[in-house]
Amino acid sequence: MSNFPDWLDPTPYIARVEAAGRRDVLAALAAEQPSITEFAALLSSAAADELEAMAQRARHLTRGHFGNTIQLYAPLYLSNYCGGGCTYCGFSSDRKQPRHKLTEEQLQTEMSALRQMHIEEILLLTGERTQEADFDYLHHCVKAAAEHFPKVTVETFGMTEEEYRALNDAGCTGITLYQETYDPALYEECHRWGEKRDFAYRIAAPDRAFRAGLRTVGIGALLGLGDPVAESISLYQHAMHLMKTHWQGGISISFPRLRPEAGGFMPPHPVDEKKLAQIIFAFRICFPDVPLVLSTRESAAFRDGMAGIGINKMSVASRTTVGGYDNGCAEDEGQFEIDDGRDVPTFCAMLRAQQLEPVFKNWDAVFR
Repeated sequence: MSNFPDWLDPTPYIARVEAAGRRDVLAALAAEQPSITEFAALLSSAAADELEAMAQRARHLTRGHFGNTIQLYAPLYLSNYCGGGCTYCGFSSDRKQPRHKLTEEQLQTEMSALRQMHIEEILLLTGERTQEADFDYLHHCVKAAAEHFPKVTVETFGMTEEEYRALNDAGCTGITLYQETYDPALYEECHRWGEKRDFAYRIAAPDRAFRAGLRTVGIGALLGLGDPVAESISLYQHAMHLMKTHWQGGISISFPRLRPEAGGFMPPHPVDEKKLAQIIFAFRICFPDVPLVLSTRESAAFRDGMAGIGINKMSVASRTTVGGYDNGCAEDEGQFEIDDGRDVPTFCAMLRAQQLEPVFKNWDAVFR
């Protein structure tokens, strides 16, 4: 494959995961600056038996770097038109469902609803690039959102460096872009058509975003799509590449987990909550100062348990339908199912009961 990144090769470390024993896990937990070797040990079956020790280490590092705070944000779906053929996604262009995009009036109404919920950071989402929701539409929505929110990021289609630069100039501060799977063969199988089918173009998008001046990039693998150990190691390698190459910017790591998805897609490699917790703890131990993000895909009980123990940033009161906050499209099929449907006051009350402080804003738009 042309332009395949030379930093991506999980194979040697998969063998280390399989060979790791309890001694390797304890050494990894004690390491001051754990490397990918220690990370591999923390993904092992031996580490699963030391989950409480991993949780304690993760909690210590999370509180040490982020205090008792949980940063909150909300997604805002602009459009569910999509030109892609992702097998696992409810927005895929072959799904039979109503398609919408927010009008100018609806966009303003949605943003007003979010501001009334005290949301200060929004993540704007669309499907893959289409005529109905193209770059110009996204660019307009970013400019409109930047007038009302101190922090505006996007989770959309991969773009050129010039397009990312234009978003930066419009008030966007960062992107989220999941590779979905780092296995090229599986990637080709799951992305049947559309611009997203180009593995190399997508995996290089975060580099283009940083070169364009955007300050933050969120990455992740869609857990359950491929082997979770291989995906986690590849995600580690991607994070290290971005941190070394674009040290002026900041990354975050998310942990989207496939459940039975819209359209009836069943994950080929299901990841249960215990394994998900182990993966999150491993990342926190090896990336102590990187924001780790958990969405409302997960249950309320799981999110309650992970808050401040590895995870320091969460979405809240999410809707995955276009117009889901205040425009009457809530009956439509969303991109994925929400499990934690609590409103903002209820979620914040839970955090405060755990001596955690919900943070809606810790920056100002003047610093964009």
